[in-house]
Amino acid sequence: MFSRLRLCGLVAVALLIGACAAAPVQTMSDTRQTIRAAEAAGAAEVAPQALAAAREGLKRAEDKIRVGDYRSARREAAAARQNAADALAATQQRNAANGAR
Repeated sequence: MFSRLRLCGLVAVALLIGACAAAPVQTMSDTRQTIRAAEAAGAAEVAPQALAAAREGLKRAEDKIRVGDYRSARREAAAARQNAADALAATQQRNAANGAR
C-alpha cells in the first residue's frame, strides 16, 4: 500500500513538473484572443495604455519562449491577458454607457 501511494505521489509530481516545463501554448492563445477582442471593441481609443501594456507583455512572453523560459513566459502572458481584459472591460463599459444615452 505504501508503495502505491508513493508511486501516485511521484506521478503527480512528475505531471506538475512536466506542465511547468512545457511552452504555455494555451495561455499565449488566450492572450492573443483577448487582445484581438479588445482591439475589435475599440480599446485603442478607450484604453490605449492597457492595450499597449497587453501587446508589450505578449511580446515579452514571446521573447521568453524563444529562449526557453516557459515559466516567465506564462507569467508575462497571463499579465498581458489581464491587461487586455481590463482594456476590453473599459471599452465595453464606455460602449454600454454610450448606448444608454
